[in-house]
Amino acid sequence: MTSINHGPLGTHSDYPRHYDPGLLFPIARALGRSELGLSADAALPFHGIDLWNAYELSWLDRRGKPMVAIASFGVPAQSPNLIESKSFKLYLNSFNQERVDDPNALQTRLVEDLSRAAGAAVTVELSGSDAFARQQLAELQGLCIDSLEIDVDDYGPPQPQYLRCGEGDVRETLVSHLLKSNCPVTGQPDWASVQVSYRGAAIDHAGLLRYLVSFRNHAGFHEQCVERIFIDLQRQCAPRRLSVYARYTRRGGLDINPWRSSEPGLPANPRGARQ
Repeated sequence: MTSINHGPLGTHSDYPRHYDPGLLFPIARALGRSELGLSADAALPFHGIDLWNAYELSWLDRRGKPMVAIASFGVPAQSPNLIESKSFKLYLNSFNQERVDDPNALQTRLVEDLSRAAGAAVTVELSGSDAFARQQLAELQGLCIDSLEIDVDDYGPPQPQYLRCGEGDVRETLVSHLLKSNCPVTGQPDWASVQVSYRGAAIDHAGLLRYLVSFRNHAGFHEQCVERIFIDLQRQCAPRRLSVYARYTRRGGLDINPWRSSEPGLPANPRGARQ
């Protein structure tokens, strides 16, 4: 596995003029999980998927006419690698001047290339321009905790001790739009809405909000941040059921939306107003 520092992120890159699957740059998930005390040899304490949405996918049909689509990708959390986002963008742009027989052939090629980079089966869905009018906005559902009156002076590193639990057995879904972290290579800000759904002892809302704000100066990839939130909640509050879902704003036509859960399944893929 090549070092993160030798990847395309944070370096000048010319946009590709020809299709090139070699542009995809995998990063071992074990690098971030080891910081959380998760062993590469042990079973993961969560199920999950990383949902990517691409709004700048284009290619040429067999006669050379440009085509466009919105693409959605599902990268399983159990895959050994995540895919670095800039390399993903460069790869998708390498199709701009590529002639492809039809959308099905493009989908097949995308599945093959991305699955090879991730080390596991990646799903791909394409929505052509005839389906654009059916695209709708929808926010994460739950009780928004952002209006809580709290004093904050801690902006990182993340502080799991803010996560406090009370008594009882409750089912609750909480939402915040205040999650911000930073790219670990370039330092650029990453903005997100996050949803925490759980069943167990009641989580202190103010403590959860302070904890999420403590990511503000934290350097971590989107997927790693969501896994850290899940693990910290699990260790501090021991809920019977837990899921954490973050919807990050797009950069370069791509948004990344990691979901981690104690239960198997798949989340919805709603496009938020900030996406």
